[in-house]
Amino acid sequence: MKSYFENYESLHDSSFEDFMAHQLSSSLCQGIPDNWNVGVRLSVRELSLVGEGSHRHLSSSIRLQIAAASIPKLPAHLCEVIVIQRLPLGVFADPFELQNPHKHKAFRDIAVFGDTNLELPSFQSNRSAVEFHIDAGFNILFMQNNGTEFNLLLPLDARYQPLDESGYSVVEIGEPDMLMRCSVEGKQHKQSCLFMSPPNEKAKSTSATVAWKIPAGMKAHAGFLSVITFVTALLSTLSIVYASMFLSGTKVSKT
Repeated sequence: MKSYFENYESLHDSSFEDFMAHQLSSSLCQGIPDNWNVGVRLSVRELSLVGEGSHRHLSSSIRLQIAAASIPKLPAHLCEVIVIQRLPLGVFADPFELQNPHKHKAFRDIAVFGDTNLELPSFQSNRSAVEFHIDAGFNILFMQNNGTEFNLLLPLDARYQPLDESGYSVVEIGEPDMLMRCSVEGKQHKQSCLFMSPPNEKAKSTSATVAWKIPAGMKAHAGFLSVITFVTALLSTLSIVYASMFLSGTKVSKT
């Protein structure tokens, strides 16, 4: 994602998919003529939202499969799975919460890219993405025929939504993008090779997307809420002035 945002100002699906298909794939690994002969296959087995209210968790179950004959060729102790979860407008991941080492110690690295302003409403914000790096070396060494699975739990928060007469705004979260990176010994320095599943071998999860129904304000209620807000603010101000003048024991001079 850092390389993507060095070339693009904001996150758009078309730009990102073009970046993955052309710019990123062109530098997968110079040391391997055919990037698919290692038999790497990454798939999302399950995608779901956990919890209620405006703070939820996105649960993802990811399966890594590698052809048995290719496992000895990979430097297993230097391999990692990279998962990129693109988020739609109206939803964000708190970068401060993701930095908690006790909750996310299973990840080698984790970072949020894009719009990280937590205070902006949906209609004034841009999209963001979360990138996970998961150590896969140990799992590859003991991989069975059906592969190995990684479970991710990403905490998400809902932004304030634009006005909608239905009272709700629906945002859809799609499957993450996945690849595996292995560091191999080069002649002069370590080379980093990226492996992605061939497009025709990508397996779909039971839920390709999940929908989050977020409460939104209604235009018909705007006038009423404005009056209530104004009256409440006025009464609160008068209460503070009254308490400071008559209940604090301080005498107020005429001047």
